[in-house]
Amino acid sequence: MKSNRRRFRAGRRWLVLATVALLGLLSGCAGGDGDAVTDNGEFTFVSPGGRTRLFYPPDERGRVTGLEGESLKKSDERIRLSDFEGEAVVLNIWGSWCPPCRAEAEDLQAVQDSLGDEGVQLLGIDVRDNRDAARDFVDNFGITYPSIFDPSGRAMLALDGFPRSTTPATVVLDRRHRVAAIYLTAITKDELLPKVRDIASEGADTGSEGTGSKESGSEEQDSRAPGPGGAN
Repeated sequence: MKSNRRRFRAGRRWLVLATVALLGLLSGCAGGDGDAVTDNGEFTFVSPGGRTRLFYPPDERGRVTGLEGESLKKSDERIRLSDFEGEAVVLNIWGSWCPPCRAEAEDLQAVQDSLGDEGVQLLGIDVRDNRDAARDFVDNFGITYPSIFDPSGRAMLALDGFPRSTTPATVVLDRRHRVAAIYLTAITKDELLPKVRDIASEGADTGSEGTGSKESGSEEQDSRAPGPGGAN
């Protein structure tokens, strides 16, 4: 009898500990939606809890460093995020095999055409792809901005913790190359262009960094999980 009671108490303690651990994990995901900064100020991706749009005010932004890779167009050249110092950079994760990527291609090029003279640079990251197919994609859609050819996902490691299986995805960096917005789904010009323009113009009127909008990583977000093509 005593042996049975001991086993029962031990089993109950294990169940309590497991439940506490699970609740801690879930609360960590839910509470960290707006936290993209590590202790050293660099970006680390936190699970968005099924949301597809994340926005970060300046004091919650983490910096992306070390992003670089082989040029899609010129295999003997490397492209580095640091090449675009002082510019707002829009990273787009795409693949020629991805139907939603084809749907948003012309919109992304339109954003580059509209905002390029305002210090905005689009930069593609081509993942899980064939170089020839990717080059055909770029030519067919008239894409003029550069892309990093990253079939192995090595360049994506600079976006610490970012889900490499989510394609397409768009990450907007401010002029200090800190993550200001993330779209874990296909995007349109009408939605992306005003957001990028706002981020690129932060502090323009005062000569110093703006305080940002009232948006945060937990506000103004789509509550639905990525649909087909949003998390391949």
